[in-house]
Amino acid sequence: MSPRRSALLRLLLLGAALTPWLAQAAAEAASAPAKSTKPAATADGQILLQADQVIYDGDSQTVSAQGHVEIVDQGRIVDADKVTYNQKTDQVTADGHVTVTDAAGNVVFSNHVVLTDHMRDGVLSGFGALIGKNGRLAAASAQRVGGTMVIARQTVYSPCKICNQPGQRTPVWRVKAERVVYDQVKHRIHFTDATLDLFGIPILYTPVLSEPDPTVKYASGLLAPDIGNSTKIGYFARIPYYIAISPTNDLTIAPQFSTEGGDLVEGEYRARWNNSGMWLQGSLAYNGKGALGGSAGPQYYDHLFGSGRFALDNGWANDNGWRAGFDAEMTNNSAYMRFYDISYLDRLVNDLFIEEESGRSRFALTGYYFQGLRATDRQSAIPYVLPQLDYTFIPDGKVGGGRLRFDINSVSLSRSSGPDSQRLTTELNWRLPLVFGGGQLWTLIADARGDVFHVDNNDPVDFPGVPDKSRYVSRGIPYVALDWRWPFVANGHNGNSYVLEPVAQMIAQPYGGNPAGLPIEDANAFEFDDNNLFSINQLPGYDLVESGPRANVGLIADAIFKGGEIQGLVGQTYRLKPDPIFANLTGNNGTASDVIGRVSLKFPHLDFTDRLDLDRGNGTLRRHEIYVTGTYGRSSLQVAYVQLPAEAINLGLPTREQVNVQGDVNFYQNWQAFAAVERDLLAGKMLDTEYGLGYEDECLAISVAYRRKYTFDAIQGVPPSTSVILRFSLKTGDQPVQPFSLFPQNVFATSHP
Repeated sequence: MSPRRSALLRLLLLGAALTPWLAQAAAEAASAPAKSTKPAATADGQILLQADQVIYDGDSQTVSAQGHVEIVDQGRIVDADKVTYNQKTDQVTADGHVTVTDAAGNVVFSNHVVLTDHMRDGVLSGFGALIGKNGRLAAASAQRVGGTMVIARQTVYSPCKICNQPGQRTPVWRVKAERVVYDQVKHRIHFTDATLDLFGIPILYTPVLSEPDPTVKYASGLLAPDIGNSTKIGYFARIPYYIAISPTNDLTIAPQFSTEGGDLVEGEYRARWNNSGMWLQGSLAYNGKGALGGSAGPQYYDHLFGSGRFALDNGWANDNGWRAGFDAEMTNNSAYMRFYDISYLDRLVNDLFIEEESGRSRFALTGYYFQGLRATDRQSAIPYVLPQLDYTFIPDGKVGGGRLRFDINSVSLSRSSGPDSQRLTTELNWRLPLVFGGGQLWTLIADARGDVFHVDNNDPVDFPGVPDKSRYVSRGIPYVALDWRWPFVANGHNGNSYVLEPVAQMIAQPYGGNPAGLPIEDANAFEFDDNNLFSINQLPGYDLVESGPRANVGLIADAIFKGGEIQGLVGQTYRLKPDPIFANLTGNNGTASDVIGRVSLKFPHLDFTDRLDLDRGNGTLRRHEIYVTGTYGRSSLQVAYVQLPAEAINLGLPTREQVNVQGDVNFYQNWQAFAAVERDLLAGKMLDTEYGLGYEDECLAISVAYRRKYTFDAIQGVPPSTSVILRFSLKTGDQPVQPFSLFPQNVFATSHP
């Protein structure tokens, strides 16, 4: 008796000459020693067979194999306890723990299999198939046709991972169907008389259902809908449909139907090619009740967002060369996006540009169009920029031992009503870093800048502070500065490091850098904080500049641990005499500014930042910002507190003291509770609240949320609102987009293996 796997038989079925060869091979196999050679793919017309025992019947031209049988034919593999091969009919019959693997790697399981045509086609009893990483298809019986199609009956299918724990064998969701057609070429599964089960409970019946298999990364079809109720638009349902156009571009269309808010359709298009790409997102809405702007008649609303970057040569593969691009944000109604919860932006920015980078130098030509969405905004007074020129030249080598930089900036601002202006700025900057004993770093900075402005005012009534006559204003701004830093470094235990670095910047600059008649556009956005404390010119943009001798002095501390980092900063600005441009800014007028500070902690589960503005006179907090983000597993907490005086904002906004809290708690297995609160502490009232409960695993995501918005805009017609939203998504875990389609044959649907 031969030992286990003591027979290894290689049968080459080559027409009429097979009979004597097989007989000889069987005899040799009976006395051959044990081998564990793994069968490999064979050429056309060859079959590779190995088993514990092989019996050949020359009269009937059949081969029977028993015990750990494995057959390989043209890349297809059959494993079973017992296999009978009939040479005349090219039929393979397998029984007991049958596994069939096709040339593409798809695996099916069965108790009894009859295969023909080089094991391409056949009938399977007690059928089961492994599809992708976790997908499973089981059926009472199945038929394999053409080597690429499986037709199964009385089936159960699920792409979910099945838990091996006792009592948890039921997948999160599955589809039961009377008949299934699995197309392994198009990677799509078609169901007939299908029932969708969730946690073993039937929730949906459909006569037809089509779904891409779990190996598909993207496919056309319906995405998870949003269903809910809002006091603004009534009951609503949003049903997105995803269209996979090609591997590099796709389209999503999402119609929304509501009982009180009319009809809305959103769309998003995305594309990538070579070193270029773009996306466009837009919407169109019709409301017969005219809810916005006080109009009672039918109204149409729309919006368009988008961005694009287009490489004009091959240089952008290495972040150099020419490219063009755009950014789009526009709407035909200032309250439309807030009313339908599309976006809460209150200022929209559109730009179109062309730029070129070479080494450290850059050229850019840009146009801007701005749209204001606040009730107080007057669009005719908001400027558009056409064009803005930026050019920076930085030589690769040193000049005079230091780094030289030359900048040109030019901008033209125009308004329908108000002052128009044009400006040309050139600046030459030279820096020389020097390292002295003890690690002191001294940087000598010399800078010369010149500006020419041309201003016209076509609306002296609304802009009385701007002369109505055309005029030119020019200036020259030289300065010399010395930046001193002396870092002290100490190494502690366990690889910890501590750095203490005093910083002092001394700037020598003449007074009077802001002549009368300058158009002030950029400096209105000034905020004095830790971001510009150690800047030579703390004011943004190009219109106003600091002038006169001054110094920025402070201290930077840094503690670096293996698991995180703690940083601290404190500083102040000193002047020989007050700068008149800061007269209205309490925190920066006089000869000394407020004390600016920042403390931040960065650890794996905690990110904390505290930004401070201490009154230089009495040490009280004038400005305070705290940002905290904590994470633990699937739970997270975010807290933001902001307290700003009106002069610190300087953008036409009132004093603010506000707190935002958002939490997500994973309280039991895959269950999560979430809440978000936004409160105005000065007014003592809520601005926005949201509470919800959700469940999410690798196969299912479902959540219900309650949201209340307390703000009211009577001018634009956006009332307070309460919403309840249900979101439901079936997932497979193998790809980010796995939609399903409730259509028998969707002519628009495509799938890609």
